[in-house]
Formats: sequence, structure tokens, C-alpha cells
Amino acid sequence: MHAVPRTTLRAAAVTAVLGGLLLAPLPAQEARAASTLANAGFEADGTGTATPAGWSTYSAAGQNSASYTEAGGHSGGYRLAHWSSSAYKVETYQYLTGLTDGGYTLSAWVRSSGGQNAAYLALRNCGSAEQRTALPPTPNGAWIRIVTPVVVSGGACTVSVNSDANAGNWINVDDLTLTRGTAGLPVKGVDVSSLKKSEDLGGTYRTSAGTNGDALAILKASGANYARLKVWVNPADGYNDKARVLTMAKRIKAQGMKLLVDFHYSDVWADPGAQTKPAAWSGHSYAQLRTDVYDHTYDVLNALKAQGTTADMVQIGNEINTGMLWPEGSTSNWSQLAGLLKSGASAAKAVSSTTQVALHLAHGGDNALYRTWFDNATAQGVSFDVIALSFYGYWHGPLSALQTNLDDISARYGKKVLVVETAYPFRLDSKDPHENIIDTTAELVSGYAASSAGQSAWLRDVMSVVEAVPGGRGLGVVYWEPTWTAVSGNGWDPADPASGNGWENQALFGYDDRLLPAAGLLGHR
Repeated sequence: MHAVPRTTLRAAAVTAVLGGLLLAPLPAQEARAASTLANAGFEADGTGTATPAGWSTYSAAGQNSASYTEAGGHSGGYRLAHWSSSAYKVETYQYLTGLTDGGYTLSAWVRSSGGQNAAYLALRNCGSAEQRTALPPTPNGAWIRIVTPVVVSGGACTVSVNSDANAGNWINVDDLTLTRGTAGLPVKGVDVSSLKKSEDLGGTYRTSAGTNGDALAILKASGANYARLKVWVNPADGYNDKARVLTMAKRIKAQGMKLLVDFHYSDVWADPGAQTKPAAWSGHSYAQLRTDVYDHTYDVLNALKAQGTTADMVQIGNEINTGMLWPEGSTSNWSQLAGLLKSGASAAKAVSSTTQVALHLAHGGDNALYRTWFDNATAQGVSFDVIALSFYGYWHGPLSALQTNLDDISARYGKKVLVVETAYPFRLDSKDPHENIIDTTAELVSGYAASSAGQSAWLRDVMSVVEAVPGGRGLGVVYWEPTWTAVSGNGWDPADPASGNGWENQALFGYDDRLLPAAGLLGHR
């Protein structure tokens, strides 16, 4: 949060800094520029300093006093705050010279009220394109670490904290570091499991400009580089089975995208509350189920390989918090669950040793769950490459909980982490008669409206949290079912053509079938 300083804030007249969303280009930088960040924890000045030691402050409207130091740091005694009782625009910056050219990453701990026109960290005038990372709203007061990467060319760069804010909006920033190396997200994915059925039933997709097109191509043009497909064994409607997955995989690979195959090991939805065995396996013993898992996994993946569309990543089960193939594969019998997981993983590697094996749980903010589950998996000798998480903020807690969990499990198990499911509504009303899963303001995440801007901010901030996982272990984010628009017959129940869709208000195509702005976040660095 913020506290109004007890001392009088002094404005700093500066002659430096740079272009950007807030500020017009200004003359040369101050002479005190150095090659390392000074006073990066804002500990040098105490409370109420408008221009902290080593930093400069600028406001075109003379609102320098909206930037100040105050008590209550992330690690030390003080922090930087931006706040004013009236609308304000202010920048706190530091100019660095003598840098060795190459990649750098700025890291900072931040908090924010949300509600600003813009609040972000920036690296600018670095000899390459300016890079920014927005501050996520944290009305619960939790600190979140964000990073901003840039390539320095010419030995200089400006580290900048910016606010374009309404009256009463606040941010806190502390413990900045600028280190060699770059960040980024290798996986910017979309789950398009429902797309083929939607198209077959008349669903259409348009660019943001209104031009009809292939939804997959539209998403690829927006930056998506991975597509996820679920696999059911013998679904009632014939979609999401082996044959349909093979057809969709050809389209995905033709777009130059990578393929993530999500095995549910069921004929219907598998999640923490339901892990129903396929009807064809219902009377099988545990030993036979292990063979079933191996054979089914190998069969689908080998067919993909044979047609030239080898899976790049494979999930052995979907949201298997409580296990899979109940009751034999329940977490109440970890040795048996481990045997099933090993069967699936070994089949995947037998087809292609380079295919990454992911294990996927829901409730991505629940660190205790993940520790317990993966401690058991590793103790049983289950081999895997990636920890995959579902994280929906309206169910799974604040972004700070996601960050705590990602940071911990990636280090604890030495694995890459991937938010393989997330989404957010761009409106609350329903386009079809079926009630939406999220349809009231009380269900929303604080700081994120059910609007196009709110949807964009949610995806942006989830991506920022994954990008900030230390050691480059944050793989990326997959948006869940962006093409599941309201098309008659493409409902939740594959056995009931009359079932409706409760998800169209969280798709990345609007009720006019046009691509929404949030899709542009898939082009994230």
C-alpha cells in the first residue's frame, strides 16, 4: 500500500530523460550516470524524498512530488512510491552508461492499487526497442516480482518507473536489479481442442479488422507458437479422438506451430473432480490399465509421428491432482498412480525421445498441494520434464500465490514450469441460453474488470509472473479454449448436442466473432 510522506516532498528539476508513453524526449542525461544501479533498494534517503539518491524524477506537469520514498520496503526499510490525491504523471529513472553490450534483465518487486492509465517498468534508450512490463494490480498488498529484458547496444540504458495515474492510485517499487542475460517465454500457446467441431457446426472467426479467416492462422499471426489438443479415448461425438487429433495436428504444424497433446485417459472431461475410466477399459485390472495407458499413448503419438507431426510436448493426464483412472490410479494409492504415469511417459519417450513429458495439476496457487504431489511422484521414480499448472484467478487465488508456487516448485524439482491453462472473461452476459461459468462481478479477480482491457491485463500479468521465474525455468502460458465461441451444438456435453457453452465470454474472439485485443499478448517477447 502507500503512506503519505510525513515530510514535505521536494520537486527535482532535471534535464534528462527520454521518450515513452508518458514523456516526450528530453535533452542529455545527468553527469552522475554509472554502469550499475545506485540505491536500488531506496535505502539511502529515508522517508519523503522525491528524488532518491542516484535517481532522477520528471513530470511534464510539475508533479514530481507524486514520486517519493517511504517506509515499508520489500526487504529493507524503504521503498519507492508513486501516489497523489489528484491525477498525475511521473517518472523515476536512472541512466546507466559503460554497459557491456548484450542482453540484460531488470528485476523489481512491485505492488499496485491498479486503476492507472499506465503503470510500468521500462528499459529505454538502450540501442534497441524499448521494453516495458506493466505492474499487476495487487490490492491485497502482496509484493510481486516482475522482469523486463532488453538488448543493450551502445553501452547505455535508462531504467525507468512510470505512472500515468488517476487520483489516489499508487504503486510501490523496491529491490531493483539489472543483470546480464535475457528473459522471455518460449511457449505462447492456445488450446484449440473445440475448434474443429465449432467450424463443422458453422462457427466463423474474423480478424480484429473483420476479415473472415482460419482461427488458427489468426492466432498464429497474433503470436501463438504452440497449440494444445486434448485426446479422449472414445468420445460420444467423435471429436477429440485419435482421428480428429491427427487432422488438427496437420493444420497446427502447417502453421509452423508446435504441438502439445493432452491425454485425458477418459471418454469425457478429466479434472480433479472426475477421472472416469474409458468405457472400453472399465473392467480392466490394474495391470491391464498400465498396458492400456502405454498402448493408447504410443498409438496416438506414433500415428502423429508417422504423418510428420510429432508431438513436441505431451501431458500424461489432465488436472490429475487426485490421480487418474479412478479408483486404481487415485492418489490414495501412489505406487499404482506412479505405475500408470510411468507407462504413459515411457510410451511418449519410446515414440520420440525429444518430446517433453508434462505432469499437469489444477489449483496453481496451492503450493502445499504441489509439494505433496510432486514429492510423491519423485519418490516413486516418475520421470517428467515439465510441471504444468492450471491457474484461473477467480478460483485459484492471487497472482502472488502463483508466483510463490512457480518459484518454489521449479527450484525444488529442477523443472521447467508451464501455466497450461488460464483465461479471463471480456464480458459477463451470455450469447447462448447456457449460463456462463463466470457471470457475476462477485466472481471476478480484484483489479481485473470483465472487459476487453481486463482480459488483456489478466493474460499480460500471468505471462509476466511466469517470465519472472528464476533461472529461465518459466516456459510460458497456454490460453484455454480461445476459439470456443457460442455455436449451437458445440456444448459442454459431447453426448448431448443440445448442451450449451459456458465459456464464450472467455474466448479470444468476441460475440461478433472478431479477434479480441488480448490475443495480441501472445506476441509477448
